[in-house]
Amino acid sequence: MKKIASVFCALILSACGANLNVDRYETSGAGTVNTVSEGVIINVRPVTIATENGEVGQLAGGVIGGVAGSMISDNTLMQTIGAVGGAVLGGYAGGKAQEGLSSQRGMEYIVKLDSGKSITLTQGDDVVFSVGQSVYVLDADSGERARIIAK
Repeated sequence: MKKIASVFCALILSACGANLNVDRYETSGAGTVNTVSEGVIINVRPVTIATENGEVGQLAGGVIGGVAGSMISDNTLMQTIGAVGGAVLGGYAGGKAQEGLSSQRGMEYIVKLDSGKSITLTQGDDVVFSVGQSVYVLDADSGERARIIAK
């Protein structure tokens, strides 16, 4: 039972990471209008992009921990205490596991737009730009995430 629960939890948590690749669009983003600005990269730094709140991991870990904790004894009181303790500890561990599994490398860019305004944008590191490189900044009018692409 515990092995099945562990595998189930790992599968759920591994699906929690967002794909931040420059060339990946959500289905809802296809055919949407983007505002395009031209600019030059003036600063680049590597960053870690991580889940802020591991709610799915907390939930999965809490359920699994509660079930496992309730199996510590045949005594009803001990089962209840074990279930509550297991749920709390499992929820904490599941949240931390999700943070670790969904963490990914990214790049933070500062772009000096041709308009004179400077902006920052963080995205996945599948395409890396360098200081001085001319780029396009795509800012989706529809709510799709913004991105930087090569000029």
